[in-house]
Amino acid sequence: MMRKSTVTAVVGAAILAMTSQANSAELKIGLSSSVTSLDPIFYVIGPNSAMARNMFDGLINQDNRQQLQPALASSWKPIDDTTWEFKLRQDVKFHDGSDFTAEDVAATIRRVPLASQNSPSSFARYVRDIKEIEIVDTHTIRFKTEGPAPLLPNNLSRISILPAELEEVPTPEIDKGQSVIGTGPFKFVSWQRDDNITLEANPDYWGGAPAWEKVTFRFISSNGARVAALLAGDVDLIENVPTIDLETLRKHDKTDVASTSSNRVMYLHMDHDRPTSPHAVAPNGENPLRDVRVRKALSMAINREALVDRIMDGQGIPAGQLVPEGYFGYSPNIAVPKFDPEGAKKLLAEAGYANGFKMASHASNDRYPNDEKVAQAIGQMFSKIGLDISVVTLPKAVYFSRASAREFSFIMGGAAVETGEASGVLGPLLATYSKEKGQGQGNRGRYSNPKFDEYYETALKTVDDAKRAELLQNAMELSMEEVGVIPVFFLVHSWGLNKALEFEPRSDGYTLATAVSKK
Repeated sequence: MMRKSTVTAVVGAAILAMTSQANSAELKIGLSSSVTSLDPIFYVIGPNSAMARNMFDGLINQDNRQQLQPALASSWKPIDDTTWEFKLRQDVKFHDGSDFTAEDVAATIRRVPLASQNSPSSFARYVRDIKEIEIVDTHTIRFKTEGPAPLLPNNLSRISILPAELEEVPTPEIDKGQSVIGTGPFKFVSWQRDDNITLEANPDYWGGAPAWEKVTFRFISSNGARVAALLAGDVDLIENVPTIDLETLRKHDKTDVASTSSNRVMYLHMDHDRPTSPHAVAPNGENPLRDVRVRKALSMAINREALVDRIMDGQGIPAGQLVPEGYFGYSPNIAVPKFDPEGAKKLLAEAGYANGFKMASHASNDRYPNDEKVAQAIGQMFSKIGLDISVVTLPKAVYFSRASAREFSFIMGGAAVETGEASGVLGPLLATYSKEKGQGQGNRGRYSNPKFDEYYETALKTVDDAKRAELLQNAMELSMEEVGVIPVFFLVHSWGLNKALEFEPRSDGYTLATAVSKK
């Protein structure tokens, strides 16, 4: 049933909490990962997307808790079951001085397939629902979809808008720098690959001139070097502070720490479908992970509080589901599993594995904070309930491709709720894998339940927010009861900064220059 109420975001002070006092100061930021492209719709990866938000806007932007906020669109609403209408902000100019209009939006959407060529992870999924674009007038645009597409606003919050003249310009040309043209708070100046990016203030920004006239982002992948650069005053702010250095920065007389819970859950994925599995072998040679009692036992064997306190130095929140509290689709009915090794042993015995079984657990050792230490600690917990366990960690460059090829039986990974609501993680991790449908892309364990798929797929077509939330909660509750994956904890993002500054941390971990101000 089509929702009759208008989905309109209020335009006003809540648009963006951005200072308008431009000054001559330079802000120097140390990033943990290099940017690989300046094309904002080429590659869905955190460092690129975060950098793009300094220079580009979407029709809709996400705030620091990933709630939708008006940006280049001042309002949006469904006008029938298959049509969304967006009213665009007027008097907005691109960095080259050209006017922003509906044609720029249409051209950007049309450009996504071009930009998706050779992309390791393309933006195509965010515009897949759009079947037709109608320009009503210079500042009104409509998107027609094949069926109901209630998540189109969430998806479009991931698309940065470029000038129409760039519609046919390929990514390699954008990366040369001359065509990096957005409407955002900062203008592109220069990029030295694997070294730095320099931006300058956009004094005519529709959200107010930014506080910094110049911003230099330095790429410092070494944790120690990044912390040292902050302590030496070479940079004013760093991201991804190692947990071991948090107290040092808090106690130092010139530095401080800003932290927030993240949208990224660390989870364990296991082999659901194969009768025999390469690295999980019961005494009879079969795959023990297919038994839900075994999966529940493994979850009960994990002391999540200890992992957060001892391995993560408090920089985590124990998890019992895949989205944090407050996110759309979060279920209040799911509790964090209790640490119960004796109960885990009983479940294993009920499943026929009183003496355990042999299993290798695989994880990355350079992708997430303390990932190798967490994997080793979980392995020790499994050994205490009787498993003959080995833990193998690999560099991310080889780990994820091998995991996707299903070379492993039990793996650790991390998933971020990029769209700000539960379907953005439920679908990739737990929907029945289908190359044809383009779903379950990250379902490396091949969990599959027709009832889950029904909840999930119906939610994607349900415009009514309350009904869609209920469907997503049902999907979450079912998959957690069946232990489709084992959520372990949500990461906490931490930044180190000069004490003279203030920083508004974000759950998506993006480091935005507009979030930094002087005290």
